[in-house]
Amino acid sequence: MPLFNSIPAVNSVAIVILKRGKCGLSKCITQYLMAMTTADLLLVIIDVILNRINNIHFPINFLFITPVCALKIVLFLAAINCSVWFTVAFTFDRFVAISCQKLKTTYCTKRTATVVIGVLSVVSCVRGIPWYFAFVPSITINNVPWFCIEKDDYYTSSFWIACERIDSILTPLLPFALVLMFNSLTARNIIIVNRLRKGLRSQGKSDNQVDPEVENRRKSIILLFTLSTNFLVLWIPYVVHSLNWQIVNYNYTDKNFTNPVYIAQQFGYMLRLLSSCTNTCIYALTQRKFREELKNGIKYPFILILKLF
Repeated sequence: MPLFNSIPAVNSVAIVILKRGKCGLSKCITQYLMAMTTADLLLVIIDVILNRINNIHFPINFLFITPVCALKIVLFLAAINCSVWFTVAFTFDRFVAISCQKLKTTYCTKRTATVVIGVLSVVSCVRGIPWYFAFVPSITINNVPWFCIEKDDYYTSSFWIACERIDSILTPLLPFALVLMFNSLTARNIIIVNRLRKGLRSQGKSDNQVDPEVENRRKSIILLFTLSTNFLVLWIPYVVHSLNWQIVNYNYTDKNFTNPVYIAQQFGYMLRLLSSCTNTCIYALTQRKFREELKNGIKYPFILILKLF
């Protein structure tokens, strides 16, 4: 839990660095990375701080009131949907940039990225609205409803069963498949293009020089594949378990600390939350200018103090 407590600060630093726009990345890529980091930050605040830490370490408070409790679940689902689909959008953007040269000039722009992020954000929020009505109070004290439990017809209603199936397909099964597909197509195109460029350059006089196009593409691909692999690996346990998991278990109504299924469920949750803090580390490991900006940010308070004295 101490690890997850530090995630908001780490993601906030990443947002500030990306916002400055001095990492040597295109405005389009920067827009997607900022959206992904922001979604991860919201996910940690809502799920880790307002839900897990609050439920374990704090006494009964207004966050346990039924409307607020249901709203937390809606916001959690919206944040996790945004986090997942922003990753898919970024993967598709890089696929277009590398594999679809005619579409690249019109699609891979800051304006398009902003529109895509906005649409995905709205859709993610709308998708979470039905879950607000899936819960009822566990107890009512002085006309104040407390806690959230699923409705009596939750397990039998065709509507909620359909919502469960659709939600499990849209997040994470479909994004999982799309990321794999786009990365496979991108890798295939890179291999073909690099072979062609290498063949053409070997016929010229500058075969010992570094190809700037290949170098720029290499940096972009390292970032893309690292982010995508991180997403796929850390989400695999949750994807497997989600095939037989319902959102009602968000409140841990069936927990059994010795049950292997419950242990697998919690392990999947942990890795899913871990994916919300690893992107910043990936930026630092794969992007030299990001590391430089991070070092400058760390040095700045000390430089300021030295100037004062």
